[in-house]
Amino acid sequence: MTDLSIIIVSWNVSALLKACLHSIGVHDSIEIIVVDSGSSDDTVEMMRSTFPNVKLLAQGDNLGFTRCNNIGLAASSGRYVLLLNPDTEVIGDALEQMIAYLDAHPEVGIVGPHTLNSDGSHQSTRRRFPTLAVGLFESTWLQAFAPTALLDRYYVREQADDATCEVDWVQGSALMARREVYEQIGGLDEGYVMYSEEMDWCKRAKLAGWRVAYLGSARIIHHGGKSSEQANARKHIWFQESKLRYFRKYHGSQAAQSLRLCLLLQYVWQLGIEGAKGLVGHKRELRRERVQMYWQVVRSGLKVS
Repeated sequence: MTDLSIIIVSWNVSALLKACLHSIGVHDSIEIIVVDSGSSDDTVEMMRSTFPNVKLLAQGDNLGFTRCNNIGLAASSGRYVLLLNPDTEVIGDALEQMIAYLDAHPEVGIVGPHTLNSDGSHQSTRRRFPTLAVGLFESTWLQAFAPTALLDRYYVREQADDATCEVDWVQGSALMARREVYEQIGGLDEGYVMYSEEMDWCKRAKLAGWRVAYLGSARIIHHGGKSSEQANARKHIWFQESKLRYFRKYHGSQAAQSLRLCLLLQYVWQLGIEGAKGLVGHKRELRRERVQMYWQVVRSGLKVS
């Protein structure tokens, strides 16, 4: 058994994927699996010509981020598995540090690294599990009005960026888990097309008795959201519907439906604001695009699955 299996799900980000794979380098004890989710760019050709030793699982269609990660997990053999986004770059010995940390802390089932933005600034990737109040404010236009203490607790801001600490969950852009965790709780919940699937996975791991940690000394760069940028309206729908699925699973249907109504009202409000700005001639093309996007979200109804 290899030490580590790295699973990378890629969709139309060939250049970023190439940089990611170069940053990992060649290791005898690391297995790399790329699951291409029906890319229309040159990803498959690039992989076969530049990285012939990487296991490529090319899918004929875009099957979604979560399902493709499960395909990679099922094909993996490492005693640890790393879910890694294709728009990341590993810095130095980050992977070795994460492996060593898990080796030294058998009670920890999942660990995430210190993540940096493209410009080298800190990227927030560690969290506590959200309350219903957090769900109402987080990643909506109301976030600017949220109580500071509420979001400080959610984002674990009392800890230094380079600290090592226990958290509730870590972002799936770079998440390392023990094979025992995967074997005990199963793969990612495919009811989440994209977003919140790693929060759900960490929740299930913690309910099974495992701890989750953030390792501040291990660093990666995450350029951020390059696949989802290709589907802007769908990005909003996936994000909010995933949030609603999480709350339905762990807080009940009533809480999820209440949150759904609040989120839809927020999008209706944004739709009205952008429409009004467009009518008075303020950046009309931008307003038109936003009206179309918000209307698609409202029309979707934000289903609770």
